Amino acid sequence: MTKLMIGCGYLGMRIAQLWREQGDDVIVTSRQSGPYQVFVCDILDPAGLEKLPAVDTVAYAVALDRTSGQTMRAVYVDGLRNVLRHLPKPRRFVYVSSSSVYGQSDGAWVHEDAATEPREESGRIVLEAENVLRAELPEAMILRFAGIYGPGRLLRHKAIVAGEPIVADADRWLNLIHVMDGARAVLAAEARGRPGSIINVSDGQPTARRDFYVELARLLGAPPPRFVAPSAEVPLPPHEQSNRRIGNRRLAEELGFAFTYPSYREGLAGSVPHAAG
Repeated sequence: MTKLMIGCGYLGMRIAQLWREQGDDVIVTSRQSGPYQVFVCDILDPAGLEKLPAVDTVAYAVALDRTSGQTMRAVYVDGLRNVLRHLPKPRRFVYVSSSSVYGQSDGAWVHEDAATEPREESGRIVLEAENVLRAELPEAMILRFAGIYGPGRLLRHKAIVAGEPIVADADRWLNLIHVMDGARAVLAAEARGRPGSIINVSDGQPTARRDFYVELARLLGAPPPRFVAPSAEVPLPPHEQSNRRIGNRRLAEELGFAFTYPSYREGLAGSVPHAAG
């Protein structure tokens, strides 16, 4: 079958790789040529989308390139709307969203039927994009990802190596998914997901920020991390303000998904070069 990967970045490239390994014909969108069959376009330029190819499956994993000069709303909302208006309707459409659409901050477990009342502007934009997709293509599957990590993307890696203090509440929950399990989850949703379903993509093993960063420092051979309480002078960064535990019941039970990296411990050990045992 022919598959189209829209947004071939850190996650999207691995989705394309898995498709190719199972024998699919893979097309990726890009603003420049690359190792796959490429449809060169910019999602913010509708004229360049008029010849989007007809395919069996689309995976959509567009993220904001902060060097582009574009706003998050333009990329997430306007770009998606442009694509949907020009894309021949596929058999399957899997959309990579974010668990930032949840606004809970009391440490409770959050499942797919929980209220979506994001407190951060970024979460409100992500939810707006979901609503655009649901209105235009109601059978699309929405995958709400926890924080993606893996080789080459380790939270606060440079700060920990440099021994810089971390402004955070060390006891707040952190929800994660290894990039390769995230890519495999997209393929599982494509194969077994119900049309129109919403699925949380998280390893289901929330950890305190303290435990994660202590383990990362150990594997990096760096000093134990130092946490600094937020203050009026040094406020808590927006992405550190959430405090919830993302459940993955649909991923595990409905899709029968088995994790290669069932928690951050296995995931970090497989992501840090020359990790110590």
